Amino acid sequence: MNGPTRISPKEASEKLAEGWTYVDVRTTEEFESGHPLGAVNVPLMHAGPAGMTPNADFVPVMSAAFPKDAKIVVGCKAGGRSLRAAQMLLAEGFSNVLDQRAGWDGARSPFGELEPGWSRVGLPAGTGQPSGHSWQDMKKKASGAGNGKG
Repeated sequence: MNGPTRISPKEASEKLAEGWTYVDVRTTEEFESGHPLGAVNVPLMHAGPAGMTPNADFVPVMSAAFPKDAKIVVGCKAGGRSLRAAQMLLAEGFSNVLDQRAGWDGARSPFGELEPGWSRVGLPAGTGQPSGHSWQDMKKKASGAGNGKG
């Protein structure tokens, strides 16, 4: 199986300038503390008392909120969750999915070098749960997707 194309934070920022959507798959708490400016939050996992648990609504919400040909860049904290999310979306039939491999904080290369993430290279960022971009908003958008163009 071919995996998703993995891009750097700078390349992801360039894609956003071209109209791609950044989907941050971190928890709502992580998203709130800082995220790429304009990103939407659709968590792959939820944090709870028992630790991280899979978000069973990830694929259904993504499928309802975005057309299969939507141009999507997925990102997380260090690249692990976003890679899994990109693989899931490609398996679901999405055709334009890129993985921002260094995430928000950064990731280690196979040789142990740190590749800085979005927050460490000075790219535009926001905090909080911006209207229309939060997990709650994305769930609402997905539930209303049947009423015309979602």
